Amino acid sequence: MWFMYALSWLSLLIQVAFVTLAIAAGLYYLAELIEEYTVVTRRIIKYMIWFSSAVLVGLYLFEQFPGFMVGVGLFTNLVYFGLLQTFPFIVLTSSNFILSCVLVILNHYLAFQYFAEEYYLFSEVLAYFTFCLWLIPFAFFVSLSAGENVLPSTVQPGDDVVSNYFTKGKRGKRSGILLIFSFIKEAILPSRQKIY
Repeated sequence: MWFMYALSWLSLLIQVAFVTLAIAAGLYYLAELIEEYTVVTRRIIKYMIWFSSAVLVGLYLFEQFPGFMVGVGLFTNLVYFGLLQTFPFIVLTSSNFILSCVLVILNHYLAFQYFAEEYYLFSEVLAYFTFCLWLIPFAFFVSLSAGENVLPSTVQPGDDVVSNYFTKGKRGKRSGILLIFSFIKEAILPSRQKIY
């Protein structure tokens, strides 16, 4: 009896490790795709914002969600459109980015407060959180590294475009989420060094 119980916990740990590796590999691949196709990514995020806005309006009209919660959600989507204007360049210290982070927290607070008072099935609550709260910030988070390897379009004082590109814009040097995933990949599956 105890042996099977111990085996079940061991198998659960192995399954969690496999799921974690699969999610990490998927996020790495998604970040690579976003980095390669920034114009298409921008268009997809724009459609996701429109879809989220339509879902919020539908929830207000058909499910009688609170007007304040839906209004904050629509205002958040408007702020996301502001972030999309400079995509793939997202400045983490810009007022637009900081406002979007504050609004994400406010949206979560309002949603937790509403769903604590009103009964909905777990799948319905999860659908609201997925389409109205998590999808667009997740898309922006994964695409943070997309603007780092774009050819320079402006010259900083004291730099010329060519030397700036060859010193700071190398494809081999990664930062952001791709750097984290590359580090995890090397830590788990170290590559062999060729010795000549």
